Amino acid sequence: MGKISEESVRCAWVSDETLYLDYHDQEWGVPVTDDRELFEMLILEGAQAGLSWITILRKRENYRAAFKKFDPYAIIELTDHDVERLMSDEGIIRNRLKIKSVISNANAWVEIMKAGEGAFCDLIWSVVAGKTIINRWNDLNETPTSTAESEELSKLLKKKGFKFVGPTICYAYMQACGMVNDHVTGCFRHEEISPRA
Repeated sequence: MGKISEESVRCAWVSDETLYLDYHDQEWGVPVTDDRELFEMLILEGAQAGLSWITILRKRENYRAAFKKFDPYAIIELTDHDVERLMSDEGIIRNRLKIKSVISNANAWVEIMKAGEGAFCDLIWSVVAGKTIINRWNDLNETPTSTAESEELSKLLKKKGFKFVGPTICYAYMQACGMVNDHVTGCFRHEEISPRA
C-alpha cells in the first residue's frame, strides 16, 4: 500500500474514526482467500444485519474471543448453555438468532470440509470465477446493494445450510472480501487493490 496522506481521497462511507479508516485503508476490498478469514467475515456480515458496520468493527475482538477465534471446529462444540451465556455478553450483538446462526454456520462449514468438496475459498469465489470484479463507480450512490453474483452466492450458501446470508448481506461480504472492488474511482484504494493487467 502506498503512502497515505491526509489529503488522500477515500470512499464517502468511511468516517474519520481511526478504526474505520484502518479498515477502509487496509482491509476492505482486499481479496481474502483464507478459509478461516472468509468464515469470520461471513459471520460478522451476518451480525451486522440491521446495524452499522462500525458497530461490528468495534465488537470484532469480542466476537473473536466469544467464538473461539472463529474456528468452526471449536464453535460446533458450543452448547445451549453457551448460547445462554453469550446472550448476556455485552461485547457482542445479543440476538439469539444471530448467535445460534454462528453455530449452525460453523456446522455447515464443517460439513463442506467433510464432504471433501475443496476449500471454502473455492466455493465462495466460484460465483466470480475466482477473479475480482473491478467496478468503476464514480459515486457511492451508484453502488448496488445486491447483484446476480450475490444472489447466486446467497442461494449457494443457503443450500449448504448457512443462515443470515441473503443477497444484500452476501454483496456486502463480497465487497469486504475483495470479490468485487467497490472503492469508488476517486478513492486512492481503487487502483491500489485492482490487479495489474
